[in-house]
Amino acid sequence: MALNLVMLGPPGAGKGTQAKRFAAARRIPHISTGDMLREAVAAGTEIGLRARAVMEQGGLVSDEIILGIVRERLARPDAQAGFLLDGFPRTVAQAEALDRMMAGRGRLVVVDIAVADDELVARLTSRRVCSACGANAEFPPAGQPAPTVCARCGGSLTQRADDREDVIRERLRVYARDTRPLVDYYRGRPTFRAVDGAQPPDRVAGDLATAVDSALEAL
Repeated sequence: MALNLVMLGPPGAGKGTQAKRFAAARRIPHISTGDMLREAVAAGTEIGLRARAVMEQGGLVSDEIILGIVRERLARPDAQAGFLLDGFPRTVAQAEALDRMMAGRGRLVVVDIAVADDELVARLTSRRVCSACGANAEFPPAGQPAPTVCARCGGSLTQRADDREDVIRERLRVYARDTRPLVDYYRGRPTFRAVDGAQPPDRVAGDLATAVDSALEAL
């Protein structure tokens, strides 16, 4: 049975890290919006060229272009046995379009990694990035100071410009307005699950695997 998974979660929930880990364990492609855009542009497809033209002008890529890129990516051979979508859909309109794409491909499993806003703000304001190699430092344990030296290369760690509290609060506001309605859209489905993302990463990974297996049993 194909595992077609959509992973939801606010900025700072650890969604990207968990998505990569889970996709590798289940041997399905981890497909993010950014990856899809870069691959389509690099491949020079018709939709990729349209996306590049918009991006070079500093504009936002339209739903029409994003949906075309998703459709192209999901048509590739490696996605026929399943996939994990990370960062798509972002709106209910995109989710409705994805449902239409899934005709004949089986049902979607949807997992929301849920974390309270105050916890997300605490995480993201303590996040540090290496100025030399670009690696993200591990989040420090609660009550511990943020690290200052990169564990990978020894470079100095700095705070990203968009990890200030005022910027984070605005990102969370936009997420609540535009993307959190997806949770309501999917919640009533027997294949929807929510996972507590405020736990240590290994616990989240374990709960995620259990949630997905439980959802598959409902198919």
